[in-house]
Amino acid sequence: MIFRSSKEITNKSTRADGAILRDHNVSLILHLAWQAGEISRIDLARESGLAPSTVSKIVGNLIGAGVLREARVASSASGRPPIVLQYDDSVYKLLGIDLGATHVSVALTNLRGRVLSWQTRTHDVQGDPEGALSLAVALTHAAIAEAGTSLSAVVGAGLGVPSPVDLADPDHLAERILPAWANVRPGAWLSRALGLSVAVENDANLAALAEAWLGAGRGVGTLAYIKVGTGIGAGLIVNGTLLRGANGFAGEIGHTAIDSSGPPCACGLRGCLQSMVGSATVLERTRALVRSGRVSSVMHQSPMTLTGVAMAAAEGDPVAIEVVEACGHHLGLAIANLFNLLNPSLVLLGGGLTAAGEQLLRPLREAISARTLWASLTQAEVRISALGPQATALGAATLVLQAALADPRMFSRNQSTPPA
Repeated sequence: MIFRSSKEITNKSTRADGAILRDHNVSLILHLAWQAGEISRIDLARESGLAPSTVSKIVGNLIGAGVLREARVASSASGRPPIVLQYDDSVYKLLGIDLGATHVSVALTNLRGRVLSWQTRTHDVQGDPEGALSLAVALTHAAIAEAGTSLSAVVGAGLGVPSPVDLADPDHLAERILPAWANVRPGAWLSRALGLSVAVENDANLAALAEAWLGAGRGVGTLAYIKVGTGIGAGLIVNGTLLRGANGFAGEIGHTAIDSSGPPCACGLRGCLQSMVGSATVLERTRALVRSGRVSSVMHQSPMTLTGVAMAAAEGDPVAIEVVEACGHHLGLAIANLFNLLNPSLVLLGGGLTAAGEQLLRPLREAISARTLWASLTQAEVRISALGPQATALGAATLVLQAALADPRMFSRNQSTPPA
């Protein structure tokens, strides 16, 4: 996150409209306060380049609007503890909704990304759009009730979907991947049902955003988040910014070719990464080994799931280990290509397959080492995301936060006067 100081803005555009400059200054203060966690008015003035009187006015309005609050921090020096500014946790909330292929999840957070309520249910999202959206609304109301707040306190909602998102038409999901959703506009549907503005984004992109703002990716300029579940997708952060590509389709690593003569993929091509490590392939490969007479603990799973197979591998089940190791190898080949093309300093893995832990990471790292240029590997790290199943929903909430920090008037949606 890189922002120009007000001095730079003023110098480059001396005729800038006063309201535009004011909004920029408020946004700058909000970003600096968010990045710091706690910061004094003096430090805000120094880092922003704004006059102390301007900072005091902006801060006063933000406190009055319930966005910031004053707090005293412990100090080793004698006298009264200094006053710092923090985000106010008591007023505004952020809503993140994750429509996975087989689940619906909702995270309600404060402005610092702390989860106030987490609601999740299994559901056939791919085949039942209306049921999935109705469940998302029900889970939202459950989250609001558990947190003891109201929808009027929610700044907005972010929605993660298991589909590429076209920048020109983000509320139209890819029919090749989600044919049942061909005539459904999930963002508009939820906006009407909840009375909130809803922003739609790809699920892996949102998970990457969550890592960059709230997780292991804070302070990391270039990172990748790879989600391994029903489908395979990657969210890419480059120089602190989500990389969407010209049309919004960047990161579709699941449809890069690993073996051109490999199995057919749901997209219509052959040998895609998804066709070799997606949940359908993992489950079919596991069932085939069991049918061949191999003894495995997964025989007792009803129903058998991707996470269940991964957990069995982590517990030492030989059949599950064989399946997971093959997935790790194929994933490693794809990630090696990513290293050679993008040179991220951090790659985080999410999704059900990551429950296998080192049984997945070991063959994955071996494949990366064998096929990655040394220069791009020296500082690279590959590990499992600590945000777990909440990553996409947290990223969806972060998408709203990102928008509100850029446009502070979002905080005043239900108020007569905006913070300024």
